[in-house]
Amino acid sequence: MKARSMKLQFALLLAAVSSIAVPVQAQELKIGYVNGERVLREAEPAKRAAAKLEAEFGKRQKELNDQSAAFRAQADKLDRDSPTLSEAEKARRQRELIELDRDLQRKQREYQEDLTQRKNEEVNNVSERAQRTIKAIGEAEHYDLIVQDQLVFFVSPRIDLTKKVIDALNAGK
Repeated sequence: MKARSMKLQFALLLAAVSSIAVPVQAQELKIGYVNGERVLREAEPAKRAAAKLEAEFGKRQKELNDQSAAFRAQADKLDRDSPTLSEAEKARRQRELIELDRDLQRKQREYQEDLTQRKNEEVNNVSERAQRTIKAIGEAEHYDLIVQDQLVFFVSPRIDLTKKVIDALNAGK
């Protein structure tokens, strides 16, 4: 009895799907694809965001590089001077190096966290603009479906809208 009911439900479902599928097949689907990685690499808003991050974090990165170089120089000096130093002096310098290393690691970790947060903010801003642009192109040009990067195994250049999205972002749309 239950199997018969399931067969009837399946038959009704199949009939409903086929009645919907026929009109869809009668009209041609318009599908587009956008390479999001390329948009984030080539679009002017993405390039401006990268330059903004470089300006914002460049000085701090240079300071960290300088501190790291100074730490290495101090460690090398301790290695060179170690045979001639007293045990007390050697222990004092090692403690200083350990403290400098901790401070440097803390600053590098904070820098990386700040940079990652700001980078995510900028990428999200550009991504949101790109999504609005993709939607506008889809609506204006009557696309039925536009896919972006997720599990796309092949894309015909005929449906690739990436250049159009980049051009629209560059034009400030």
